[in-house]
Amino acid sequence: MSGILYVVGTPIGNMSDITYRAVEILSSVDFICAEDTRVTVKLLNYYNIKKPLVSYHEHSARQVSENIITRIEQGENCAVVTDAGMPCISDPGEDLVKLCAERGVRTEVVPGPTAAASAVAVSGLSTSRFSFEGFLSVTKKQRFAHLKSAALDTHTLVFYEAPHKLLDTLNDMLAYFGNRRISICRELTKIHDEIIRTDIEGAIAHFEEIQPRGEFVLVVEGYEPPEISEEINIEEAAAQARKFAEQGMKLSEACKEAAKLTGYKKSEIYSFILNE
Repeated sequence: MSGILYVVGTPIGNMSDITYRAVEILSSVDFICAEDTRVTVKLLNYYNIKKPLVSYHEHSARQVSENIITRIEQGENCAVVTDAGMPCISDPGEDLVKLCAERGVRTEVVPGPTAAASAVAVSGLSTSRFSFEGFLSVTKKQRFAHLKSAALDTHTLVFYEAPHKLLDTLNDMLAYFGNRRISICRELTKIHDEIIRTDIEGAIAHFEEIQPRGEFVLVVEGYEPPEISEEINIEEAAAQARKFAEQGMKLSEACKEAAKLTGYKKSEIYSFILNE
């Protein structure tokens, strides 16, 4: 009889933020897959849990997945955890769950703390709809494409970022998003937990003075379309297109988006700008 893969949420900082069920499952499974066994063993020791650990991170995931699935198919129960929060979200455990789905292996979730939702809840920004964007790529082309695609999203945007890349990310956000409101959540639930509510320019100024430390969740205000009056003229439509272009769009694409908002044809706006 096949076993079960348990996707177990663990604390994002404070060791006490764990559910009774999570402790029960971690205590009962045959083995535990961990992103970083050195981090996970501290949690297990805190709750006096002694279980075999399998290292499962982005560099080894594909190599060990088959062995893990085989063990589960042979009847063993496994828990997959990440360093902090819910595994399988911007995490190599995602591939393990996909493989279980393909092979018909039973999967159960044991919910726990999530940094993204926790940060949105205390951001002071709109929480009714938000888009989890995860980590930006270190590759400039992919990074800029990601920011460009999110620039016109009206939902609150949530990003994860490491301290050594924070200032570059804030400057890139300023270029693509403009100076929006932002909530910067640092080291959530830990001793030095900090929430900074400001705008992107203010955040840049702050971290140019103070070296970023710890892990960050960035909660950014969504795009607010301009209020368009019924009597808008072509000059105003062109100004809107230029604003889109300043956020990283090609001029033709910017004119297309401005046309949707203003009622003018894309060709009319494009021609006006070229002939100014």
